[in-house]
Amino acid sequence: MASASSSSDSDTGGASPPPRKKARASPAAAAAEGAGEPGASAGRAGLTSSQSPSLPAGLAPAAAPLRGSSSSSGGSASSGGSAMQGPELGCLGAQNGEASAGTTAGDQLAHANGLLPSANSGGGSPGGLSVNNGVPAAGGPGPAAAELGGGGGGSALKKKKRLSQSDEDVIRLIGQHLHGLGLNQTVDLLMQESGCRLEHPSATKFRNHVMEGEWDKAENDLNELKALVHSPHAIVRMKFLLLQQKYLEYLEDGKVLEALQVLRCELTPLKYNTERIHVLSGYLMCSHAEDLRAKAEWEGKGTASRSKLLDKLQTYLPPSVMLPPRRLQNLLRQAVELQRDRCLYHNTKLDSNLDSVSLLIDHVCSRKQFPCYTQQILTEHCNEVWFCKFSNDGTKLATGSKDTTVIIWQVDPDTHQLKLLKTLEGHAYGVSYIAWSPDDNYLVACGPDDCSELWLWNVQTGELRTKMSQSHEDSLTSVAWNPDGKRFVTGGQRGQFYQCDLDGNLLDSWEGVRVQCLWCLSDGKTVLASDTHQRIRGYNFEDLTDRNIVQEDHPIMSFTISKNGRLALLNVATQGVHLWDLQDRVLVRKYQGVTQGFYTIHSCFGGHNEDFIASGSEDHKVYIWHKRSELPIAELTGHTRTVNCVSWNPQIPSMMASASDDGTVRIWGPAPFVDNQDIEEECSSMDS
Repeated sequence: MASASSSSDSDTGGASPPPRKKARASPAAAAAEGAGEPGASAGRAGLTSSQSPSLPAGLAPAAAPLRGSSSSSGGSASSGGSAMQGPELGCLGAQNGEASAGTTAGDQLAHANGLLPSANSGGGSPGGLSVNNGVPAAGGPGPAAAELGGGGGGSALKKKKRLSQSDEDVIRLIGQHLHGLGLNQTVDLLMQESGCRLEHPSATKFRNHVMEGEWDKAENDLNELKALVHSPHAIVRMKFLLLQQKYLEYLEDGKVLEALQVLRCELTPLKYNTERIHVLSGYLMCSHAEDLRAKAEWEGKGTASRSKLLDKLQTYLPPSVMLPPRRLQNLLRQAVELQRDRCLYHNTKLDSNLDSVSLLIDHVCSRKQFPCYTQQILTEHCNEVWFCKFSNDGTKLATGSKDTTVIIWQVDPDTHQLKLLKTLEGHAYGVSYIAWSPDDNYLVACGPDDCSELWLWNVQTGELRTKMSQSHEDSLTSVAWNPDGKRFVTGGQRGQFYQCDLDGNLLDSWEGVRVQCLWCLSDGKTVLASDTHQRIRGYNFEDLTDRNIVQEDHPIMSFTISKNGRLALLNVATQGVHLWDLQDRVLVRKYQGVTQGFYTIHSCFGGHNEDFIASGSEDHKVYIWHKRSELPIAELTGHTRTVNCVSWNPQIPSMMASASDDGTVRIWGPAPFVDNQDIEEECSSMDS
């Protein structure tokens, strides 16, 4: 089995996050932590309001239940605290709302974010029970609450470090996500302990009124939001969306007069999107609710349509007022997609569903999953193999040889093994180029420079449908199918190319063009042709115009076009493989490594989404690049002479074929028996 090597394994994984720094406890925090020791606990248990004459009266009732819960065996602080009345109830800083059995009241002072309030030498007290970003909780006693030590000798609580903007953003994102999961109490606790605000109070009111369908109140909310919106036109657009929903809901409920009133007296005076108002007025003619929903492409009155409306409304509000919908999920999805895009070996369908990936590890694909390993060697040809091409549906492979035959191979969909299906004989000059029809029913075969004939085969029957030759002086070395599958163009270096039908009848011709390679664009009327002037020109057979598209400094030996028609891949004599943008008419990238002289070598796009490029080479290798990287990610060895052509299976991204002057065709695929352990080991080596 041939071995393959890669020159760029190091660029596959994302950067690992830096380790979190563990916060060092302050002396005050250490004192508070020490207050949980038995001696300190006894001191706390005896604390009463009479021992602290400076304690505000509002906190005295709070101390008794805490003292009682501390002395009871196995008692819960949260259950003891439940007897508290008034605003002090919200000041309990227990983590997740409860404390472990056997802990003292002083132990419960720990803030949910892991910060401990300071304690004096006489033991902690329940006085500083809630610190929200260093600010006493609402309804608390204010600065006096900081001095609760025995005998009045307490020290002020240290303010908690202020959260950075990024920390606040993360807390809000987490809060929004938890809210979407229905964990509203958790969100409330998170916001309370962090001192953050999920969204502006006016935005909260607005959200609730929209979801409840209280349109008049929602309109009033817009007046409050006006000062928070950057664009003055945004309020008008938001009001239009609100009234549109109100109008549609009236129509669905059969309240035609009310709907008409909204249309005439509320929507129209806005003088916004009059074209849409005309469309809305047409919905008055809908006979029933189903007809309305179908014509308006609307989900109907209820949570679904109002949630969709709210998503649209949120786009007009600054994120500081109301977060964009599903913001955390969108950020995570973007991160996953970015890692996939940067993965040099990613060759599978992109799944935008976050449930299909793990967010706990970086994305990385192993080289062993890539078509770098010889799966099969086809040796049925008895001379140099000049060309190979998979069918459009990926079920067949056609190979052309100097031995005058075309062999059609069947691809097993399960094992991905190929077996000989048909041998098409009689090409006296050999076969140097093959083109499948768009429906894969026909195959056209061309010969080398001195061949003036072209063969059109019926793939299903193996019968020759047409053998075409316009002139014995012609050189028909290249062919390309029109997207309609009813016509094709062919030509060579003798100075002309033709457009013909399936019976070989000449439809059009273009004189004075020495063609090296041809391609038909998806518009059905433009033909690209590389010629002996080191350029690619576009020829329009409808209006008989032509224009220069690509100009190189060296002969273009062959070229191929991406599926979307945007990119062209050129094999340029003595230069290698070049990628051009046909729309902008610029050279995008020159790929390194390949040896390209004056032999005709055919490269290809391939892999999922055509993210990869492969080419044969005169140094007997197959080179593979990621489309964005100039350096090869794999150099495949095994052939013993020039590799003339490479074809990537358009339906099986992990399968590739190469044809060589050594008389063989190699089928490339992933490493056999790849297991998860192998992949993990390779990922580890890549990271190192």
